[in-house]
Amino acid sequence: MKLYFAPNSRAVRVAWLLEELGLEYELERFQLGDKAMRDDSYRAVHPMGRVPALVDGDVTLFESGAIVQYLLARHGNGQLQPAVASPDFPLFLQWLHYAEGMIMPPVNSIVVETILLPPERRTELNVKRATKLLNQMLTAVDAHMEGRDYLANDFSAADVMTGHACYVSGGLGADYSDKPNLAAYVERLKARPAFQRALAL
Repeated sequence: MKLYFAPNSRAVRVAWLLEELGLEYELERFQLGDKAMRDDSYRAVHPMGRVPALVDGDVTLFESGAIVQYLLARHGNGQLQPAVASPDFPLFLQWLHYAEGMIMPPVNSIVVETILLPPERRTELNVKRATKLLNQMLTAVDAHMEGRDYLANDFSAADVMTGHACYVSGGLGADYSDKPNLAAYVERLKARPAFQRALAL
């Protein structure tokens, strides 16, 4: 199994899941913006020249949520997801997909406006709007985490997906001051050895 990876990207969540599952994998490491990511050889793996991408035998996937679900289904042996009949299973599905559906769109806008665009093309109004929306999305997580340690009660891949998105949000100026449950949740995730290993790659 081979993971195409760059720090500070969605590939971290895939590495985190691989570490949590104890799976062996080879790492192809880039830095975001590397010219090698635009080479034809890599575009044959990921047509947009982005990360993550996972190659597992004759299977190639390049969408992080799909990779997470694939790893659980093919290699998880029932780990890190509740059984379908469990009352926690609907929670698991909701929060597994909440990252990309709700948190990452404003995160993407903030990254574009504050990091990727040259200063003369940045629009402060867009940053303010995206930051306001991001804080609204995180407020829902904070409310859900009242009385819980993890999103679907036990630690699961939903925490890998949405927990990683919450972690990233904190580094982009999200306001945790009125979200004590969220702040404690992110600290809980940061203490996990598998997450620490993924962040250190």
